[in-house]
Amino acid sequence: MASLVIAEHDNATLKGATLNTVTAALQCGGDVHLLVAGHQAQGAAAQGAQIAGVAKVIHIDDAGLAHGLAENVAAQVLALAGNYSHIVFAATASGKNIAPRVAAKLDVGQVSDITKVVSPDTFERPIYAGNAIATVQASDATKVLTVRTTGFDPAAASGGSATVEVQAAAAAASSVQFVRSEIAKMDRPELTAAKIIVSGGRALGSNEKFMEVMTPLADKLGAAMGASRAAVDAGYAPNDWQVGQTGKIVAPQLYVACGISGAIQHLAGMKDSKVIVAINKDGEAPIFSVADYGLEADLFTAVPALVAAL
Repeated sequence: MASLVIAEHDNATLKGATLNTVTAALQCGGDVHLLVAGHQAQGAAAQGAQIAGVAKVIHIDDAGLAHGLAENVAAQVLALAGNYSHIVFAATASGKNIAPRVAAKLDVGQVSDITKVVSPDTFERPIYAGNAIATVQASDATKVLTVRTTGFDPAAASGGSATVEVQAAAAAASSVQFVRSEIAKMDRPELTAAKIIVSGGRALGSNEKFMEVMTPLADKLGAAMGASRAAVDAGYAPNDWQVGQTGKIVAPQLYVACGISGAIQHLAGMKDSKVIVAINKDGEAPIFSVADYGLEADLFTAVPALVAAL
């Protein structure tokens, strides 16, 4: 029995989510192999070989894999699937795009967003916006899993000595082609990997106020910036800052929520944070039920005062 982890990378370096996914695969039992499918991705493959617990890296290099198109990556996974009992993806935008294609082609049920491995065929996953945990047993011979990375500690990025096996690419899909990508450039940490996050809610009132109040706090703390769905829907913050069930799931060391009431949708995305600080003038706001530290105050007064104190 062996598990195949599909690495996430930019062809030069591995993304942090891969390390958490390796930890989940190790808990499934047996050897763990890492698939690095890309173009001129020797650097990412070499990094994968250093991950503690990885027995082998399978490196598939092809121009059609340069941009991680789901159809093309799925074809590589399917070509290898017969050798593995578990095929494991991170529950990221990329993993959620590829995994269902693999499960459908294999005619097996996918177990999504797992947060715990109970046994090789039994897993825990959150349901009802994280208010309940379902224990799911998969009876298929091949288990296709996506992993909520906040549920697993990252594997050590060094200390491993896996072999790197280069394999030929399976045929690329002829029905899709890469046109272009538009990537937002940010000097701040990536939201899902940040150790500190400051988030703002609808109470900020406008994009101008959001940036005026929240940016200095983020700068002082060296934090990533997040937002509630209400703030994003109102245009106060970009879409990719949204934290919550329909946004990004985060679990930083410190999460500072300013003017966020604490709707279930938002709590589902951040309640696993190690320390939660809430600033809200409504003392009955649900955010205080999950906060480690709560300040009942007007954020327009409290946040600048906090910045000045820092």
